[in-house]
Amino acid sequence: CTCTGTSIVVTGGPATCTNDYLHECKATPAPCGTGQTCNDPNTAANMLHDFTCTCDNDNSIMKTDGPATCTKDECTSKPCGTGQDCKDPNTSPGSTGDYTCTCTGTSIVVKGGPATCTTDECKATPAPCGTGQTCNDPNTAANKLHDFTCTCDSDNSIKKVDGPATCAKDECTAKPCGTGQDCKDPNPSPSSTGDYTCTCTGTSIVVTGGPATCTNDECKATPAPCGTGQTCNDPNTAA
Repeated sequence: CTCTGTSIVVTGGPATCTNDYLHECKATPAPCGTGQTCNDPNTAANMLHDFTCTCDNDNSIMKTDGPATCTKDECTSKPCGTGQDCKDPNTSPGSTGDYTCTCTGTSIVVKGGPATCTTDECKATPAPCGTGQTCNDPNTAANKLHDFTCTCDSDNSIKKVDGPATCAKDECTAKPCGTGQDCKDPNPSPSSTGDYTCTCTGTSIVVTGGPATCTNDECKATPAPCGTGQTCNDPNTAA
């Protein structure tokens, strides 16, 4: 008697067609992959290739006569916080703790846990706002970029989002030059002070950072404006 499909032969009587060593799940190497359970429903010698591999993390996934394709995407449980992108590079059940959390829109990446996604744009180097301006970042979440504001210290109504504001401080507004003088501020930026000029109107008399002394006694001109035997008087020596 020969067990069908095998080399087990007995003379003069029936053969025993089942053996523990024919239990396919006990083969070496193991027929199923890591994280899978093997089951051989029939260990009869002629019942080969009927074992099944079932995924431990999802028993609805199984395969007969070979390892099942099991997946365990750790990102499914959403281990990363809001504003982070999760990626599991190896979804096999035996691979755990290798997922990464990336702060959206940044290069901040943490493996196996949520990242700390804060970035105060006002602390950047070089400073994002110009001199004489105050920077404010209303949301320091890593995925909230380009929302900082620069406000002029000289006039808080002047501000700009995502860049330095255009602040102006024309020193001539305060009328630092006296009557009969023309004031000009060549650089109205808040950090530039004391560079305004006062020019005596209609003359080349110019003083920087303060009022000019605008006097011009015409009687002192050369040659003398009056003839010999005459007295000259200039009632107004304003330039």
